[in-house]
Amino acid sequence: MTEPPDAAPAYTVPVRALCAFAAKTGDLDLRFTPAPTAAEGMAGHRRVAARRGPGHESEVALEGRWQQLRVRGRADGVDLGRALVEEVKTHRGPVERIPEHHRALHRAQARVYGALLAATHELPRLTVRVLYWDVDRESETTFDETLTAAELQAHFEALCQRFAAWAEAELAHRAARDAALAALAWPHDAFRAGQRELATAVYNAARAGRPLLAQAPTGIGKTMATLFPTLKALPGQRLDRVFFLAAKTPGRRLALDALATLRAGGARPLRVLQLVARDKACAEPGRACHGDDCRLARGFYDRLPAARQAALGALAHDPEALPAVAAEHAVCPYYLAQEMARWSDVVVGDFNYVFDSGALLHALLQENGWRAVALVDEAHNLVSRAREMYSATLDAAAVRAAKRTAPAALKRPVERVARALGALAKAGDVPFEVADAAPDKLLDALRNYISAASELAVQQPTALAGDALQLHFDALRFAELAELLDPATSQFDLTRRPSARGKPEAVACVRCVVPAPFIKPRFEALHTTVLFSATLAPAPYQRDLLGLGEGAAWLDCESPFDAAQLAVRIAPLSTRYADREASLAPLAALIARQYAEMPGNYLAFFSSFDYLERTAAALQAAAPELPLRCQQRRMDEAERRAFVDSFAEGGRQIGLAVLGGAFGEGIDLPGSRLVGAFVATLGLPPVDAVQESMKARLEARFGAGWAYTYLVPGLQKVVQAAGRVIRTPEDRGVLHLVDDRFGRAEVRALLPGWWRVRRGGAGD
Repeated sequence: MTEPPDAAPAYTVPVRALCAFAAKTGDLDLRFTPAPTAAEGMAGHRRVAARRGPGHESEVALEGRWQQLRVRGRADGVDLGRALVEEVKTHRGPVERIPEHHRALHRAQARVYGALLAATHELPRLTVRVLYWDVDRESETTFDETLTAAELQAHFEALCQRFAAWAEAELAHRAARDAALAALAWPHDAFRAGQRELATAVYNAARAGRPLLAQAPTGIGKTMATLFPTLKALPGQRLDRVFFLAAKTPGRRLALDALATLRAGGARPLRVLQLVARDKACAEPGRACHGDDCRLARGFYDRLPAARQAALGALAHDPEALPAVAAEHAVCPYYLAQEMARWSDVVVGDFNYVFDSGALLHALLQENGWRAVALVDEAHNLVSRAREMYSATLDAAAVRAAKRTAPAALKRPVERVARALGALAKAGDVPFEVADAAPDKLLDALRNYISAASELAVQQPTALAGDALQLHFDALRFAELAELLDPATSQFDLTRRPSARGKPEAVACVRCVVPAPFIKPRFEALHTTVLFSATLAPAPYQRDLLGLGEGAAWLDCESPFDAAQLAVRIAPLSTRYADREASLAPLAALIARQYAEMPGNYLAFFSSFDYLERTAAALQAAAPELPLRCQQRRMDEAERRAFVDSFAEGGRQIGLAVLGGAFGEGIDLPGSRLVGAFVATLGLPPVDAVQESMKARLEARFGAGWAYTYLVPGLQKVVQAAGRVIRTPEDRGVLHLVDDRFGRAEVRALLPGWWRVRRGGAGD
C-alpha cells in the first residue's frame, strides 16, 4: 500500500462502500427474491466458519492506505497457512440466479480484502474465494481465483483511483462545512424565553454524548433551538451527520425551513437531504422496480455516478431539487435519495429511518462508523410508533385471501396455516386471550409456508405475487418477532371473532408493549439523541419505555407564554361513553355560548368520529347559524390541507376534529387563525382487552400500568391539541377542558405548569 505522509488528512472508507461506489454497475433490481434474514445470514457465517480447519480465522480486521484513502473492513475468513481469503455471502436458491453484476461486486470486495491481506502479511500470492452459502440446503458453492500480490494491488488501486477524486472533494467539503459551522451565528436578533436554555442543553448533550429528553412548550422555537447548537457542535466533536426525525410532514417542513435560514446565514456548504416515502417519490407509478419494467431502473448504476455528482449541488442549495436531478439523469428519484443519504450532512425524515428494523440510516451508521446525532421532534409519538414497528399481525382474512389465489405449489402450505389459525379460533370461547409465546403449531405452519414460498420464488420468480406474496411477508415478520418474544416486554395475543359465515376465526398478534429492547441499540449506536416535544412528561415514562434509563438528561423548559394569554376552564361534564348522549346538549350550549361571546376560529376535539358527528348534529339543531366545518373520515392530503387553510386570519368558524388525528398536532394557526379550543375528552385509549393486557404487563414491570397505558398517552394528546391555540407571545385565546376528570390531581399534574386552570364554562 502507498503510505502518505503522516500529516496528510485521511478519508476513511469501508471496503463495502468503496466497492459499491467504484464497482457497482447495471440495473436497479428490486424484484422479490427469497433472501436470508439477518439472523439466518449470521448463522450461515457461523456454519461456514465451523466447517473450516484450525488455521481459519473469522472476521479479521484489515486496513490499508492509498494516498489520502484509508480503506478498512473485516474479511469473513482468512487462512494464512493456505494464503486464502474468503468473502461469504448467504443466499437461497440456485447460485446461477444471482445476477452477474452482483457477483462482480462480490468479487471486487473479495479482491480488496485480498490486497489488504497480502500487503499486511507480505504474501506474494493469494487465493481469493467468493463463497455462497445456501441457508436452506446448508451447502456451499465456491469461486476461487489465485492472484499475485501485484495483481491484487492493481485492482485495489484501480478502485481507489475511481474514488480518490470524490474522497478529496469530500475532505474539502468537510473542512469548508466545519469552518462555516464554527463561524455560524444565531440567526435571530434574540432568543425567545426558554430557547437559549434548550439550545444550551442540546449543545452540552452533543458535547457529552449523553441523551437528552427536552420538554419545551409550543412556540419556543424548538426546531431552531435544537438544530443550531447541534450543528455548532459538529466541528469540535468531529461529528459526521445529523438526523432530524419527525413523525409528521409539518415537523419535517419546519426543519427544512430552519436549515434554509441557517444556510442563508452562513452555513452554505451544508448538504441537506429530505427522505420521503417510496410511493410519494416514485416517478413511474405502476412500474415494478427493475430494469425489465422501469426505464429509470434500467442501467441505474451506470448513470448513477453523474447523477450523484449533480445531486451534490442540489443538496447544497435546495434539497427539494433532487427529483429534478433524477429526471435529468433518468434515474429513480427514490433510490437516488437513498444513495445521497451517504453524502449528506443533515438528513430529514421519518422516525422509521433510524428506529425501524430495516432502517436505512441505522444501517449506514453501522457500515460507515459515523458519529451522528439524532434530533427526534414530536418525540411523544416514538413509543407508539416503535410499538407498531416491532409488532406483527396474522389475520385469518388475509390467510383466506391468499388461499383463494395461491399457486398450486402453495395450496397445501397456506391451508396448513389456515388450519393452525382456525384451530386456535376454535380452542376457546373467550374473545381475547394472551400468552407468553406463540403456539408451536402456528409457527411450524408459518415456517412451512415461508419455505414453500421461497422455493417457489426461486423456481418461478413471477409466480409468487399478490395475496400469497403478502402472506409471505406477514409470515416472515410474524415468525421473526415470535422468536424474539420476551414476555417481559412483548406478548402473543389472539382475538376471536365470527367470520362472514358465522364461524369462529382469529387474528394472532405478536404485540410489542415495551419497545425498549428493540430501540435501545439504536440509541447506543448514535453519538447522542435529543428527544423533544411539548408533551414528554413524565420523564420516567420515556426512560422506561424507550430504554434510555437514568443516564438520559431531562429538561423542562421555561414557557415563553404568560398565563394571562390563555383562559383555561374546566367544564364539569362527563364525556365517558355511558354519558355521551347526556353530554350533547350542554356541550353544544357551551360551544355556542363561547362563540357568541367571542366570535372567531375555534377547534373542538372529540374522542371519536361518532361523538364528533353527534355533537355536530346537536349544534346544528340548537344553533343552526353556527358555521361548522367537520373533519371527515379518510381525508386525503389535499383535503387535510384545505381544512387547515380554511382557518384564515379574521375568520369565523368552528372546526370539529378527532383528538390524536391529523389536526391535533403539527399544525400552526397563530393569531386570529385560532382563538380557542374545546377538548371534549381525556384522550384515554378505549378500555378493552388489548389495553388491559398491556396495562397488566406495564404494571408488573414498572408498577405504573394505569398511568403508562391510559393516562399519560391520553393527556399527551390533550396538551398537543390545546397547544394549537397559543403559538406566539402575542396570541390570546381560550381553552375549554370538557370533562369533570380534568379536575383530578393526577390529571392536573400532567397539564402545562404555566396554565392557570379554573372551573366553569363560557361566561362564568
